[in-house]
Amino acid sequence: MKWGPRKPSLKGMIAARLSPARFIRHSLGLKAPRGFGWITNPKKALYNRIYHRVTFSLFDLFKRRK
Repeated sequence: MKWGPRKPSLKGMIAARLSPARFIRHSLGLKAPRGFGWITNPKKALYNRIYHRVTFSLFDLFKRRK
């Protein structure tokens, strides 16, 4: 498991927005509501929850804090 800052990937950011699978899911309304990850894939949901708590994006450093 990675700790600390995540390295931004421009290729990954673009691919995530322009993938055909994402377009089909969003246009057909096949997305599960937020929080359903624990039902669909609990192992992946647990990993993602821990990963996002122990790492941070470099873009988070530039966001304005409230």
